[in-house]
Amino acid sequence: MKKFEKKPLYRKVNTKTHGVRHDHGGDYRHDRRKETALGMRKGVRRGLDYTPLFKFLLSNVGNKWDLVFSEATSRLDKTEPIFWLVALQVEDAQEYVRLGESTYYSGLYVDEYGILKVVNSEINESTLRPFCKCCTHTFNGVEFKQSYVAPGL
Repeated sequence: MKKFEKKPLYRKVNTKTHGVRHDHGGDYRHDRRKETALGMRKGVRRGLDYTPLFKFLLSNVGNKWDLVFSEATSRLDKTEPIFWLVALQVEDAQEYVRLGESTYYSGLYVDEYGILKVVNSEINESTLRPFCKCCTHTFNGVEFKQSYVAPGL
């Protein structure tokens, strides 16, 4: 990478998460001796972590969507993950988005003036409760403040 280029908004794998299966290998090794082997699959992308993208989007709340989108797409491999958080129509927006087993982010939308906004700014790590006790639940990268309470208690 040239020194004037910006870093991509994704990582190959999230190596800090315990117990995450990155699904490496195994495509070709079991089939290579078969007569019908097709070879290794081209273009298979595994273990991509879009946390830098989500932090970038959250840090650009209040900015013009066209500029944010342009910057994000120039630093991504595909545009699909942007729309996991961002709704282009207010009626399609969600208050928060769950990505993976225990990671939550604020839902975002583009208002009628083309500005990136948070759907509900009152939702935060203090207002959400974990749904299991085995995982560390986070909201926008911050651990939930409330503890797990078993159903029926």
